[in-house]
Amino acid sequence: MTAQLHVIVSGRVQGVAFRYFVEQRAVELGLTGWVRNLYDGRVEVLAEGERPTLERLLDELRLGPRMARIENVDLEWRPYTGEFPDFRISFSGF
Repeated sequence: MTAQLHVIVSGRVQGVAFRYFVEQRAVELGLTGWVRNLYDGRVEVLAEGERPTLERLLDELRLGPRMARIENVDLEWRPYTGEFPDFRISFSGF
């Protein structure tokens, strides 16, 4: 079953290579979508793929890279759209 996962991660997640960590994990898992920094210091992730694979990415997001400190992970499951050709780091957003 395919799905889309939207996640907002808060804590010490900027300036610790969190986006690169997410991109690497998502590419390894064969997911598509994007990750970006938000202006308020959080990181936003939008990923698509098989639900069990997205759940594996979610486990990784809850851990983060070594220098990160994850305080909160807000998530929302959405319908799969198939709109993304790959997974990449995107520009910052609100």
